[in-house]
Amino acid sequence: MAADIPHFLLSDGTKIPSIGLGCWMGAPGGAERVYEMCKKAISIGYRHFDTASGYANEKEVGKAIRDSGIPRNEFYITTKLGWQHHRVKESFEESLNNLDCEYIDLYLMHWPQALEPGTNNVLPPEAKPTIVDTWKEMEKLLGTGKVKTLGVSNFSIKTLEQLLPQCSIRPAVNQVEIHPFLPQNALKAFCESQNILLTAYSPLGQRVDLPIGLFKNTTIQKLAEKLKVDIGQMLISWGVQRKTVVVAKTENEARLKQNITVVKLSAEDMKILDEVHRESGCHRTLCHADPSRTGGVLFGWTYEQLAKLLAKGHHVKAAIREKKAAQFKQLYQSHQSQLDVVIIDDISTAQFPEALKLCGLVWTELDLIDLL
Repeated sequence: MAADIPHFLLSDGTKIPSIGLGCWMGAPGGAERVYEMCKKAISIGYRHFDTASGYANEKEVGKAIRDSGIPRNEFYITTKLGWQHHRVKESFEESLNNLDCEYIDLYLMHWPQALEPGTNNVLPPEAKPTIVDTWKEMEKLLGTGKVKTLGVSNFSIKTLEQLLPQCSIRPAVNQVEIHPFLPQNALKAFCESQNILLTAYSPLGQRVDLPIGLFKNTTIQKLAEKLKVDIGQMLISWGVQRKTVVVAKTENEARLKQNITVVKLSAEDMKILDEVHRESGCHRTLCHADPSRTGGVLFGWTYEQLAKLLAKGHHVKAAIREKKAAQFKQLYQSHQSQLDVVIIDDISTAQFPEALKLCGLVWTELDLIDLL
């Protein structure tokens, strides 16, 4: 029996389950693990599965769904176009064949950047095919009847503003990183104004190398203790109550059950979680971009562009040069509306160091975590 969870109405009139199982295993592949995880999830009541061509496990997700014996129309399958923006139709057909199903419910452009064909070199934003070119090829897929809904992933306000005026069919979904340390408030407001539903990946904010994780945050721990609920369950419920689809991954059967059981949070509880990211050191993204691997471009922004924004005005340069914490905080706050960097609603600690190197100063990430 399918789990009793809310469904959200998309702009194209279709409905999407509010909770799904993320099938990224931390690295491409993990075939047997993915298959077993999906089998367990289906038996518990999951019907929404989120995979991607880049995860290299679409075959196992599809096999688990077929082996369940449950009709295809009871499932909601999301997959994503990889970096190969020059071959949209071919990539889609490969995903459909891998999943071995009649249709795909939701097909996303995974990133607003592409790789140069046959290489691992990231194309600059102005290179062909652009995100608009790629989207227009995706729009053609709807006419095949093999996909129901189109969307994007890791798009910022900046990249959405480039795409939306050129669309014949607008994206119904934007999947980005969202959790209480990164609530994406500005992006959420923008997407709501455009009738685009946000989907949250990494909703539990788990990454082992972060100094402070959501599960170790005192405010979050105290609230979970007061409510007598599991932290993960509470964080997923926070996401659903904010009207975002939540995609979480776990192979643990007990956690699979907890994650799909929504708990009601009061307005006061929601406010506490809404404000966690304002605590010192707690506003951050899990996604660290390596400029050497992305051609010097951070999902649509060059580091030179970031540096220019950060270095506006002599007072800003002085603040950077003198490492004055108070002035640096002021800099951060005054520029957050301009620094809309793809998966964040202002700027993450991951991006500061590279941008600041171009201003003539090297700050470590830990220095910046102390400040923010």
